[in-house]
Amino acid sequence: MKRFFQKIGYRIARFMYGRYGNDEWNLVLMIVALVFALLGAVPVPFFWLFSILGTLLMLRVLFRSFSKNLPKRRRELERYLKIKNAPKNARKLRKNKKRDKHTHCYFKCPKCRAVLRVPLGKGNIIVTCPRCSERIEKKT
Repeated sequence: MKRFFQKIGYRIARFMYGRYGNDEWNLVLMIVALVFALLGAVPVPFFWLFSILGTLLMLRVLFRSFSKNLPKRRRELERYLKIKNAPKNARKLRKNKKRDKHTHCYFKCPKCRAVLRVPLGKGNIIVTCPRCSERIEKKT
């Protein structure tokens, strides 16, 4: 019997080769689909709509899991993580600005909006943005 389950595991692994699989965004979508499915089981107004939404979200999760378009799935995950981590990154930037207020100046690149840090007291300097290579003249 053990050998039978091993063969099934190997076949599943072979089938999933080259496919995206699961990630954090899929987990969030599954939880939301489960909540919609549970709301669809409770007799509330428009309960049938919740059932349909839960089913559609679960189909989306399956589609993402079995997809072979890896770059597109990674971009979707990056967008989710960018939204999820925005408050944490903003807190970290505020903390760093407070820590460095006597030694460094922070400003944003006018082209790509990346946050740049330059030392204070150097006069007029030309800074090159590491993200977009824009040259910016800044007084520190």
